[in-house]
Order: sequence, then C-alpha cells, then structure tokens
Amino acid sequence: MVARRGSRGGMPGDEANGRDPRRSGSAVAEFTAFRRFEALATTHALMIAADAVMLVALASTVIGLDANAARTKVLLYQLTTLAPFTVMAPFIGPLIDRMRGGRRLVVELAAFGRIIVSIALVMVLDSLLLYPVALAALVLKQTYSVSKSALVPLVVETEADLMEANAKLGVVAGIAAAAAAAPAAVLQHFSAKATLVLSAIGFLVAFVSATRLPREVIARTRANRDEIHELRSPTVLVGASAIVLLRASVGFMQFLLFFWLRGQGAGKWFGVAIAVGAASTMLGNVSGPRIRRFMREEVMLICGLGFVSLSGLFCAIAGGRRASVVLMGTVSFGAAIGKLAFDSIVQRDAHDANQGRAFARFESRFQLAWVLAAIPPVIWTPPGEVGFVVISAIAGFAAVSYSIGMRAVHLGRPVPEPISRRAGRRIVRKIDELRTPSGGIGRPGGAGTPSAGLQRRTQYLPPEQQVATRRGRGGRATDRERRPRQG
Repeated sequence: MVARRGSRGGMPGDEANGRDPRRSGSAVAEFTAFRRFEALATTHALMIAADAVMLVALASTVIGLDANAARTKVLLYQLTTLAPFTVMAPFIGPLIDRMRGGRRLVVELAAFGRIIVSIALVMVLDSLLLYPVALAALVLKQTYSVSKSALVPLVVETEADLMEANAKLGVVAGIAAAAAAAPAAVLQHFSAKATLVLSAIGFLVAFVSATRLPREVIARTRANRDEIHELRSPTVLVGASAIVLLRASVGFMQFLLFFWLRGQGAGKWFGVAIAVGAASTMLGNVSGPRIRRFMREEVMLICGLGFVSLSGLFCAIAGGRRASVVLMGTVSFGAAIGKLAFDSIVQRDAHDANQGRAFARFESRFQLAWVLAAIPPVIWTPPGEVGFVVISAIAGFAAVSYSIGMRAVHLGRPVPEPISRRAGRRIVRKIDELRTPSGGIGRPGGAGTPSAGLQRRTQYLPPEQQVATRRGRGGRATDRERRPRQG
C-alpha cells in the first residue's frame, strides 16, 4: 500500500508523532537531491578516471610519433571536431533538451563511444590512424562535458547550490584522475594496449553508472521572451565573452606546448604540464567557493583573467620548459576560477531562465572557443615565449574589456557591443540593402526601421534603463517589467 502525502507535503501522522511535515518533506527532497548528485558524481568520476587511463596509454605512443608528419592529419580531424558544436549545439541540442532523458542518453552514448574508441586504439596504436581515433575520443569527451553541464541543475536541491556542486564535481574529477593515473602508469610498463583495455573497462562501468542519472526533461518548451531577455543581460553577455577568451587560452596553450615541447625533444615535459594543469584545476575548484565568500563574482573573474595575463608575461620573460609548466598551471587555475564565477553570475542574473538549457548552450560556445583556438598552433607552432605573450595578450584583453563593460553597467551606460555581434549586424544590414534599395526602410522589423534601431541601441543597457528608454519612446512595458522584482 502506497502512503498518501498530507496536504502540507509531509506524511500522514507526522503532526501526531511530533514531526514537522515541512521538515519531513524537506528531508525527502534533500535525500533525493543527494542520491541524484551521487549518481552524477560517480559517473563523472568514472569518465574522468577512464579518460586519465587513456591519456597515460597514449602519452608515450603519441610522443614517439613524428608530429610534423601528422600535423596535416591533426588539423584535418581537428576541424571535424567543430561539427558537434556548430551543428549539434544550435539544432540538435534543443531537441535533446525537450526529450525525456535526452541528456542522459547523450552521456550514455558518449561513454559507449569511448568504449569503442578504446578498443579501436588498441588496433591502431602503432600507426598514424592513431590521431583521428584519438581526436574522436576528444569529440566525445567535449560532448559529454556539455551534457554534464546541463544535468547539474537537475541534481541539486536549489539553484543556490550550483556553484558548490560544480566545485565538488571538479574536485571529484581531480581525485579520480590522480587515483587512476597511478595504476595505469604501472600497467603501462608492461603494455600500452593493456592500459587501453583498462580504460575501456572504466568507460563500461561509467556507462552502467550513467543509467542511474535522472531522466527529467531539461526544457519542455522553447525559451520564452523573459528567458532570452535575462540571458542577454549585459552582465551575462560580457561575462560569457570573457570566459570564451579564457577557454580559448586553454586550448591554445595545450596544443602550443604539445608541438613546441616535442619540437625541442622534451615531450615528457608535456605530460608534466598536463598533470600540473589538472592539479591546478582541482585547486581552483576547491578554492573557488571560499574565494566567493570574500569578493563578488565580477571581481573573481577579473582577478582570474589578470592572474593569467601577468603569469603569461612573466613566463615569456623567464622562458624555458619550467616556465611552460608554470603557465599551464596558472591558466588552468584561472579558467577554473573564472568558470565558477560565471556560473554564479548566470544563476544570479538569469535566475528565471532554464538553468540546464542555459549552461548547455554556454558550455557549447566555450568548447567551440577551445577548438578554434587550438587550430593556430597546429598550423604553425610559434616559439614558446611568443606563445606565452599571446596568452598574456588574450587574457589581458579579456580583463580590460570585461572591466570596461562592468563599469558601464555600474554607471548605467550602454555596454560596448561585442565585435562579433557588431560584424554580424553589419552583414545583416548589407543583405537588407541588397534586397531593398531603400536600405530596409518601411519593412516591418527591417534593419532600417526606427523600432529596430531603438532595440539595438538599448540591447546593451541595464534592464531598468532599457524599460525607461522604451517608455520614453512610447513603448509599452511588459508584464514582467511591471512586476516588482523579488529579493
């Protein structure tokens, strides 16, 4: 016989037994959230551990191959990694979000695909086919990362726990990778193929664990007007642009060190840099929530960007292999701190938006930035010191532009429009001019209509000033704008 819940969320008889029904219902919710988070944390730990085992297996083999001979193949198959983030993210992603258990299915397929890839690597370990197969593993890894980000809001009790949950997942990933790398290194002395078989077993266990993930629908409907408005708020847009540049620095740095260190005959230093980067990422995830207690998210993000920029400059002056390892650690630490700060900004300023859908979309953009930034050092690998200056310049530009944008928001001024959006608007305007000689004047919603111009001018203003500007031009406030903001 199934027990029937009381009207206040507790079980019948709670009041007679001296228990508060609200406290009982809260305990059930906390236990459910704990079980869901435990399932996601276990799956994430197994995926990261198996990935670390695969990295150990490929380390000596990849370092032993001729990078210059395989550079064209690496570039070709690296371009194919753009497909999941340019096609799947904007088109297939929303369909997956509206499907029951869609993101869980993607995690299961990613784990199953990694099993196939691990077995395939055993067969092509000594040939140049190793590169495309390894890059297929990279695509599956990035795809899993996007779906994992969408699942995190489903496994926490309240949205206020998102930052702490992401930090815990980062710590779990670091511990799992370190714990799996040690036995994998021992097994690697006997056979690299045996290590790959161990990674396949790890992904198989992760696949089984993924079946315990929640099957809820991420987003039953399309994003409404209010959600789009919040996700395009100045603080979110400027923060996302900063994280794009920060994630691009990570991708550029990893492939720069891979080809540059191997060109110097110091391939083993690349493994040291990756290990230091993983440890720094875990340190950033541990310290992020604690740093948040003493400073705002915007200050955290600026400090992370400034730390990476200054480190890049100092490492460029020092030069050498040790400097590359240090810079890898600082870039990874800054990226971890910045990502936690951005997650908190989205949670704060877009609290009415669907968090799972929002984080999946943002993560797709960040992964795309990582892939695009990794292409230049594959085409032409600059000297290490030059690459360090590039890292410093990217992070420095991100820090300055983010500071300018946040100051504009604080003063109530329009936020400088991103270069990419400005270029896209010019392209649309040119197309409209080619279609209509009058430049689109009079066409409803055209680029030349006054309403479209007003919308563009107010898009990067703070929300309150957007409302005031529209009212001043005769526009009507929406129901959400009339409603007083809670909290």
